[in-house]
Amino acid sequence: MEHILKIFDFSKKINYKNEFLAGFTVAMTMIPESLSFAILAGLSPLTGLYAAFMMGLVTAVLGGRPGMVSGGAGATIVVLIALIKSHGIEYLFATVVLAGIFQLLVGVFKLGKFVRLIPQPVMYGFLNGLAVIIFMAQVEQFKIVGANGMVNWLQGTSLYIMLGLTALTIAVVYFFPKITKAVPASLVAILIVFAVVLGFKINTKTVADIAHISGNLPSFHIPKIPFSLETLQIIFPYAMIMAGVGLIESLLTLSMVDAITNSKGNTNKESVAQGIANITNGFFGGMGGCAMVAQTLVNLNAGSRARLSGIIASLMILIIILVGAPFIEKIPMAALVGVMMMVAISTFQWVSIRIVNKMPKSDIFVGMTVALITIVLHNLALAVLVGVIISALVFAWDNAKRIRARKYIDKNGIKYYEIFGPLFFGSVTAFTDKFDPANDPGEVIIDFKESRIVDMSAIDALDKLSKRYAQENKKLHLRHLSEDCRKMLKNAEAVIEVNIQDDPTYNVVPEK
Repeated sequence: MEHILKIFDFSKKINYKNEFLAGFTVAMTMIPESLSFAILAGLSPLTGLYAAFMMGLVTAVLGGRPGMVSGGAGATIVVLIALIKSHGIEYLFATVVLAGIFQLLVGVFKLGKFVRLIPQPVMYGFLNGLAVIIFMAQVEQFKIVGANGMVNWLQGTSLYIMLGLTALTIAVVYFFPKITKAVPASLVAILIVFAVVLGFKINTKTVADIAHISGNLPSFHIPKIPFSLETLQIIFPYAMIMAGVGLIESLLTLSMVDAITNSKGNTNKESVAQGIANITNGFFGGMGGCAMVAQTLVNLNAGSRARLSGIIASLMILIIILVGAPFIEKIPMAALVGVMMMVAISTFQWVSIRIVNKMPKSDIFVGMTVALITIVLHNLALAVLVGVIISALVFAWDNAKRIRARKYIDKNGIKYYEIFGPLFFGSVTAFTDKFDPANDPGEVIIDFKESRIVDMSAIDALDKLSKRYAQENKKLHLRHLSEDCRKMLKNAEAVIEVNIQDDPTYNVVPEK
């Protein structure tokens, strides 16, 4: 019970009017997005609405950041489009559960901080690719399935009506915030287009033409898939990436809220809440999701600072599922297409084009590669993975070039090698090439004051070097090793014999 009370921190003053209004507004902006993304992925719109309700409720109650809103977000569902097309919806639910378990584990083992390892160019490429996919999927809505099952472009009047209504939606979403930000522009746009279609009795494609929403409460159901190793092989990579994308999006949103509200959210607690919310989704027929940047901003702008608005927004969505189904089915598709096109345009990182000539060539390459893989293969998982790997290799290559040695012989005839730069798998070859065991004097000291021994390859290189000096009957000493480097060499004693010269006055990294 105490835990529940702690969730609703009554010591802080809650502005109920702001929370209610913010919750209502958030629900209204979440519905079009969750609907459109579900339709975009070829799912029933209900799957999207259920996700918005469950993600919103669970993360509002358990999340590590009051004021943050989660729902059936686009980033996580786009990752799974390929899986839905190839294996169907039951596999989607299983993947969402598995992704939830991964997120839960990240929170439990306090690994939230590793999300920071995703480099900025990879994020740019990922978001730009996502924007293009969302935009192209909207263009698909201008096609219609004929009586013979052939998919054709809309023609004549119906095409012009669709184009006109979409343009109207985009115009409203673009210009309305300049009048007032109190009401979300996407909601106003949908209502205006809705009113125009009803008022002028325009015949155009509506949500009902794509799927029927019969509004019931979400019901428990175990995904109907074979429980086998083969199934796990299919869903594992998708689940990993969905979990990763969901956490990246959520934790980036969390740090954004921290910056706006000048307070600190809890990343690991948020990871746990995201995980539990996704597990719930998988068992109750939702498409899963993560924190939603746009909705969170709407929530904060409406004055919400507590958990209440998130809870209200979820309950609003549930009421709409139960009562508003006939109303939602009449929403013109053009309105949703327009809203989603604007979502795509705002998702695209235009700044990445502006700074393209100021970025390192390797970063531009990484960003473009990620975007292209995302767009061509629709596989965000692969794209982010490839991006991180290329970035890591570029980093390793750059650092490998940085190792240098300053050599001199002191008055006692001892030769010194002062090493600058990290010694790791990328730089060991350059490091080894700097030494000349055959012609060096009888005693050699390698000074690591400005260097670090980073990995097993470095230890191995030192071992080989010491053996080369031993063969020449010469002594090799290592000096100024920081504490963690010493520990590493000590752990590797079975593999290596190296003389470490003790100088007790010098510690780079004191023992923790």
